[in-house]
Formats: sequence, structure tokens, C-alpha cells
Amino acid sequence: MRQMAGRLLGAVLLLLAGAASAEMPRLPHNSRILATGGATMIEGAAGGGIVPWAVLAGYGSSDEVGASGFYTHVDLKDYSLDAFGVAASWHNRVEVSLARQAFDLGTLGRALGLDDHELRQNILGVKLRLSGDLIYGRWPQVAAGMQYKHNLDFGIPDAVGARHDDDVELYISAAKLWLAGLFERNVFGNLTLRWSRANQGGLLGFGGDRGDGRELLVEGAAGIFLTRHIALGGEYRQQPDKLSFSPQSDWFDAFVAVFPNKHLSLVAAYADLGTVATLPGQRGWYLSLQLAF
Repeated sequence: MRQMAGRLLGAVLLLLAGAASAEMPRLPHNSRILATGGATMIEGAAGGGIVPWAVLAGYGSSDEVGASGFYTHVDLKDYSLDAFGVAASWHNRVEVSLARQAFDLGTLGRALGLDDHELRQNILGVKLRLSGDLIYGRWPQVAAGMQYKHNLDFGIPDAVGARHDDDVELYISAAKLWLAGLFERNVFGNLTLRWSRANQGGLLGFGGDRGDGRELLVEGAAGIFLTRHIALGGEYRQQPDKLSFSPQSDWFDAFVAVFPNKHLSLVAAYADLGTVATLPGQRGWYLSLQLAF
């Protein structure tokens, strides 16, 4: 699985790199300011690492097309996660994304005699910018999104009480960048409300023995640009708690993002996911690479 993911990622990144460097006289692009497309979150949408932001993928402005490809690896105390995918935006208005996640059960898998077992999930996302602008004007940029998630390995989630192997999540985000907002540094913030019943983001299915209804969950992000190319920040993501099998903790991260140019971004973060599938103290590092145009 990892070898296949690596080959696919390599092909995606090569295609994006070629597209970004090619002359495209009929398709102007890259009009937006550096870093205004954000990075790519683990579910494929433009944003941070664990939270979708109101920004759209790539750097295309009105009458332009933008696109990005990403790969993220998360290394926790007892588990690991690999995620990769692509996204495209049209006229800085609509974003479509597709991502694959593979969650290695690690310590728990070995305890259950399931060495090298993974929980895989496909995610199709759509995001629509509704109003406002990230930089200009008084009001924040607001976007609404949908993520359709399909769990490809439902045996374990089913055994621990999950009710569904696929589901649709809805969210709305508001984001703003304040130029010279703090100590003459650019400052940004994002607030997201998500309607969800996903267990560990869907990797342990949806709904459970403790309830099948969706909940309105709060997510947020904030940060500051130390320079034009480097930002520091943090994120928070609230989680539902639908399975008696294991409590589900809220997620946190602290990150540093580097934007050498409009085609490349690199995010390194320290993540705290709390208790995951009965094992507490799931903290560790993640690294995310994105190519965009």
C-alpha cells in the first residue's frame, strides 16, 4: 500500500511541477498573494493540518484555475497516518478535492495479531466561497464545504460499534488575514463549524452505540507570519464521542509553515490527539508537503 501510495504521489507531484512551470497563455494563474491558499489538511481540503479553512486550493484568482497536490505523514506514539491527494479550484470560487488516508494500527494491531494492518479511507470534498475576502475589506472570507468519506476497511469499526462505513460531513468556515496586525506582523485566524458524527475523522466509521446523531463541532486556527515566507500557529478540532469502545479526545497541533514560493509549501507540526482507539497519549510529529499553482 505504501509503495503504491509513494508511486502515485510521485506521479502527482511531477505532473503538478510540470504544470506549474509550463507556459499557459490561455490560463493565467498565480495571481493571489503568497500563502493565501494555505496548506492542505489531512482530509484534502485547503487549510491547515487538521482544520479546513475558508481559503481555496492553489493561487488562482477570479477567471483563473488553481491546483495542488499533497502528501502528509503523521507519526504518533502508537500509530501512524499517511494521507495524499489533489485539489483544484475554479475562479477562486469552487474547490474540489480528493484524498486517501491510510492509518497504521501499530501497537494495537500487533496486540490484536494484525501486523501491518491499515484502516483506509477515501475522501471527496467540495468547498464554495460564499462571501468576503481573506485580505481586503472589513468582513472575513466565508466558505461552506462538504466531505464525503468512505471507509474501505470497516471490519474493525463495525466490531467496536460504528454504525456506518460512509457519511457526509458539512462545515462552514470564516478566515481573515490582518496585514501588520500584531507587532507589524501579518496575523491570520480561522473559525470552522463542522456537522459530523465521525469517529477519529471517519477512520473508525461513523456513529456508534452511544448515539447516531450528528453534532455541531467547533474547530479553529490562528497564527502569525514571522516573515513573508514563515508562519507559526496552532489549531484545535473538537470531536464527537460516539463509541463506548474508546473515548475520543479533541485534537490540537502547533505548526511552523514555510512557503519558499507559490509552488511549494512545507508544514511541520507537533500534534496531540489524546486517546485514539483505547491508547492514550497519542502525541507526535507530522510533516506535510504541498506543490501548487
